[in-house]
Amino acid sequence: MALTAYNHVSLPSFMYGTAWKKEATAHLVQLAVTSGFTAIDTANQLIHYQEALVGDALQALAAQGIARDRLFLQTKFTPANGQDHRTPYDASADLTTQVRQSFDSSLAHLHTDYVDSYVLHGPSSRSHLGAEDWEVWAAIEGLYQSGKTKMIGISNVSAGQLTQLCDRARVKPMVVQNRCYAAFGWDKEVREICRTHGIIYQGFSLLTANRDVFVDPEVRAIAQRFKTGIAQVVFRFAMQIGMLPLTGTTSAQHMKEDLQAEAFTLSPEDIRRIETIGM
Repeated sequence: MALTAYNHVSLPSFMYGTAWKKEATAHLVQLAVTSGFTAIDTANQLIHYQEALVGDALQALAAQGIARDRLFLQTKFTPANGQDHRTPYDASADLTTQVRQSFDSSLAHLHTDYVDSYVLHGPSSRSHLGAEDWEVWAAIEGLYQSGKTKMIGISNVSAGQLTQLCDRARVKPMVVQNRCYAAFGWDKEVREICRTHGIIYQGFSLLTANRDVFVDPEVRAIAQRFKTGIAQVVFRFAMQIGMLPLTGTTSAQHMKEDLQAEAFTLSPEDIRRIETIGM
């Protein structure tokens, strides 16, 4: 199953996330793709990602006959406040230049001449969008209009910020990627804005941010009924409510199991139970 944004670009229904994989990144990306994942998420941010190693994996996969155009590649521009001293651009340059330098660096890392999705890693403040964010977003819009990325988006964004962006941007985001907490209704407010605007919502930390879900007796019962794991129930739930889940598992077994999440369908009662868990 694919998901389609308002600009008619489709992306796979499940994504493999490469944060915190360090020197294992290349091996794990190859493993994820050979297991069946066709969408890969990374960022040009050395604190948490090894984007160049994702590129190494892509070259190895191409040598095995898995061409670049069979994969959906998403990377991010991380502002200087989210970087350490190893910025992939001139941190003293203007923001438009920083975005262009970071993007060109990503293309070089990934051995490609385009990306499928380019995401602003996060606004400069938690409360609103400031002048810096608008300058960065305009540079990202420019990359979209040049055809170098098929989609643009924003991550770690609040409902208020997303509303501002949708109201004022020349080009609205096509994707939003947020950490997703059951305790906040699985980011219901942001998901509603996405649904209204035809934006694809990508949820990360679905498992790690929601430990309570794993001990919930009703969720355990749902998993037993489908003879599957709780992780797969969470991923299936995410898909059924219109979310694109990310997984960052390092286990070949879990990759295969996670991809089986589309093999069963939760009932409306199951969905309602999981939707209100922890609230």
